[in-house]
Amino acid sequence: MDKQRIKQFITQALAEDVGTGDHTSLATIPPNTQGKAQLIVKEEGIIAGVKLAEEIFNEIDSSLKLEIFIPDGQPVKHGDIALKVSGSVHSILIAERLVLNTMQRMSGIATTTYKIVQSLKHSHTKVLDTRKTTPNLRFLEKWAVQIGGGVNHRAGLYDMILIKDNHIDYAGGIAQALDAAHLYTQSHTPLPIVIEVRNLQELKQVMAIGGIERILLDNFSFPLLKEAVKIIDGKFDCEASGGITPENAVDYANCGVNYISMGALTHSVKSLDMSLKAIK
Repeated sequence: MDKQRIKQFITQALAEDVGTGDHTSLATIPPNTQGKAQLIVKEEGIIAGVKLAEEIFNEIDSSLKLEIFIPDGQPVKHGDIALKVSGSVHSILIAERLVLNTMQRMSGIATTTYKIVQSLKHSHTKVLDTRKTTPNLRFLEKWAVQIGGGVNHRAGLYDMILIKDNHIDYAGGIAQALDAAHLYTQSHTPLPIVIEVRNLQELKQVMAIGGIERILLDNFSFPLLKEAVKIIDGKFDCEASGGITPENAVDYANCGVNYISMGALTHSVKSLDMSLKAIK
């Protein structure tokens, strides 16, 4: 957990939401009013964002008292109480929406990831996320993938050389792209190299050149994917990508790949319903 990054996120989120002040609370509730609230889960899933909520409450008002009953990564059901908070009502109301928005989103991602990971327990295939994330929220969404049992792919453009179809086409072909990448890593930054292939011909080219960490098999049919895995024969890690969903993830894993990468983990999940209610 990168506390500095989280602090920056909370500061920016509060500036967006609070602006010149929570005028509704200021207008209706005396300033020194004390109270309690509880976070109620309203559907089944895997909870995520509890540690983040703790940071949000603390950043808004360090005098708030928090009781956590269900930590990150645990299964939850309708009616469960994840946490209770007590202290300044004004502070609780300022924190309410930011806590709910982040926890609901993160829990939705963790729930989807967990279900897919569980469905692949019979295989050695691991589930990767992608860069198809919400701008400025990638670190939270990837954190949620981890909580759900998935594996984080690269964090951004800076920590891996991932040669995709556009790079290959702009570079003039597989050989040109790989040769340039090898020269770059030798003279600049020693990053791992992953390359995407679109067919068996490109796969054989890549294997003949080598010097890579993983081969990404993009939009392969199941028969072609199985054949590609046989050709690779454990010499390199391999990853299936393109069109993978929770419904067909098992079929891809059954082809024998080491990884499946899924934009669906972060770009189209349903948030887990929750509410923060006052305790009278």
